[in-house]
Amino acid sequence: MHVIKAESFEEMSRIAANKVMNLVKEKPSAVLGLATGSTPVGLYRELIQDHRQNGTSYQDVRTVNLDEYVGLEPSSHNSYASFMRDMFFSHIDIAEQNTHIPNGKAGSLEEECQRYDKLIEGLGGVDLQVLGIGRNGHIGFNEPGTSFESTVHVVQLDQSTREANSRFFDSIDSVPREAITMGIASILKSKEILLLASGASKAEAIKQLFEDSVSEQFPASALKTHHNVTLIADQDALQLTGNIV
Repeated sequence: MHVIKAESFEEMSRIAANKVMNLVKEKPSAVLGLATGSTPVGLYRELIQDHRQNGTSYQDVRTVNLDEYVGLEPSSHNSYASFMRDMFFSHIDIAEQNTHIPNGKAGSLEEECQRYDKLIEGLGGVDLQVLGIGRNGHIGFNEPGTSFESTVHVVQLDQSTREANSRFFDSIDSVPREAITMGIASILKSKEILLLASGASKAEAIKQLFEDSVSEQFPASALKTHHNVTLIADQDALQLTGNIV
């Protein structure tokens, strides 16, 4: 795992954005695996600014998102479909039909998981997957105990994950209890993975990522088995790693 140390959230976002922009310029039809939450917001902001100032085009780019809440309409302001539209898609020249997010309101969630798996495969796989890391080591919505063999599946959200995400909702009771997520095996099929971490709240998870062995009880540890992972983390997220990285 290659580690890039950033001074701040803003620098982390700029470094990540440069990696995405370079790929898009090199391969205009690249497949980007995208994430939601507060960690990638700066990345999307940098990409939007570059698009406006330098004209980097996303017309032929295809995107697949990691996950979506079960039970929320895509139009719901708390859905990840709305998040991606508001934070990124509506500000660049990407074609709507080239953006893909699991449907949390599908009549059959099992069939939706199968459809999404086949969709990713049909796109030729993910060229660059952006990830954050949860305090309990989750990546996507793969909670501790998730099989490393898992593909797209429905997951019961851990209480700590729901509490962390409750800041986006009216209350903890409004946070869905299930989500559709790319599985660990799905993520590891990506050609390149970009793991972003910012803030002191992620320091313990980053420390555990480097100190502990690979285990399904800490999903992010699966990334240590991948051939092309870059961690971009700011000083606060790296504060407990000492000389490890």
